[in-house]
Amino acid sequence: MQKPCRDSRSRRQYLAALAAVGATGLAGCRGESEDADESTDQSITETATATATSTADPARVLERYDVSLSHERSQSPDTDWTAPTTSPAATPLTTEALIEDLEIPWDLSFAADGTLFLTERVGRVLSFTDGTVRTVTEPAAVIDAESSDDGWWVTGGEGGTLGVAAHPTYPDPPVVYVYYTTMTDDERFNRVVAMDVSAEDPAATESVLVDGIPGSKIHNGGRLTFGPENYLWITTGDAGNGELSADTDSLGGKVLRVTPAGDPAPDNPDLGGDPRVFTYGHRNPQGLAWLPDGTVVASEHGPTGRDELNRLEAGGYYGWPDTRKHGEYLDAGPEVRRPLANTGNTGGWAPSGSLFYTGDAVPSLRNRLLTGGLKGQKLLATTLTPAGEDLPPGDGAEVYDADWTDDAYTATTHSLLADELGRIRHVEQGPDGGLYLVTSNRDGRAGDGFPRDRDDVLVRVTPTE
Repeated sequence: MQKPCRDSRSRRQYLAALAAVGATGLAGCRGESEDADESTDQSITETATATATSTADPARVLERYDVSLSHERSQSPDTDWTAPTTSPAATPLTTEALIEDLEIPWDLSFAADGTLFLTERVGRVLSFTDGTVRTVTEPAAVIDAESSDDGWWVTGGEGGTLGVAAHPTYPDPPVVYVYYTTMTDDERFNRVVAMDVSAEDPAATESVLVDGIPGSKIHNGGRLTFGPENYLWITTGDAGNGELSADTDSLGGKVLRVTPAGDPAPDNPDLGGDPRVFTYGHRNPQGLAWLPDGTVVASEHGPTGRDELNRLEAGGYYGWPDTRKHGEYLDAGPEVRRPLANTGNTGGWAPSGSLFYTGDAVPSLRNRLLTGGLKGQKLLATTLTPAGEDLPPGDGAEVYDADWTDDAYTATTHSLLADELGRIRHVEQGPDGGLYLVTSNRDGRAGDGFPRDRDDVLVRVTPTE
């Protein structure tokens, strides 16, 4: 077993080493719609209204590098893809720990060269490559978890260092984007920044792309990902104030789409408000994934259950705060987009990061939407079957084909790895087609025997031989 290493800024001891991703060796190290989680009552919230800051300092990353990209798709959308008609639960899965003892990890991003970037909510960005886990940066602006008097990151909080996305042509330029929670004048808010991770102090090169995203102890959204046209997509929460979601001038409760330099995508819908808004009326979206034909699907936390999967359409309004119960969608009218799935008040999934899996390493999951389940402590595998096509078996599955659902697809959801890993925060596909998950068992909400001594972990998922 290869002994991994971590730089001197690490605050954890490392124990395990495993695996490889493509040509890049990875070594292992040690180092949320829940009733008390993403559905916490709005009365305890704190909403920020910070304004954008200047990025004119020549030391900033956007002054150092040209981050612009072509927005022509490198491949034409695959309109001939087919949904599986088999059950994803028919093939047993096994997991292999690659990193142990992470501190509340939140997001994963594989760069073009195979480097894996990870965030830990406590205020850290890591890289994982060539047998080494390294602390890339610990931005001072991230709200200080260790001195916070409200236990924001342990006892029910949802902020901190959240989304991460490597520039699509990394390491040229060596730019990584980060979403984090910060505070000014006793008000929380969230921002998206770009950093030069090749610099001695990446945080000192920080350029702010999007600032003043409403923040709170809860509902901070936080997912960052580049879509198939090389725009940066950002999910934001309502910060516990649902009225922000329906306000197109507010950045709260939205899915945003910007260029790599932070400008509004030029073909964003004109909603009469902030031009960076792609869709609105969301509560706390934390997952984005693209089907082969370009359809984008978001996962979203609901109140006391009522978690959703939504097919996003430019300019679409998704109903929050006025619409969430099944019957309300029937009465809402055509201006409110209907969900692909809504769990009702049955307890929900607390869905977080999503991926539409296209790899070959786990054939039973190919062409399915995979979503981390926090409260459900499972991996949610959703088969999205176009109208009129055959469905997979309903063995232990939930089938969403009611009159209140989006009729473009029938969503069939199966639960995998239930209570084997605990709270699954994000799922990602590696450059080798492998499937990787990260857990969130040390955030104060795990149950049924979690956290374990090795938590939190990054694991690779493979079929059981």
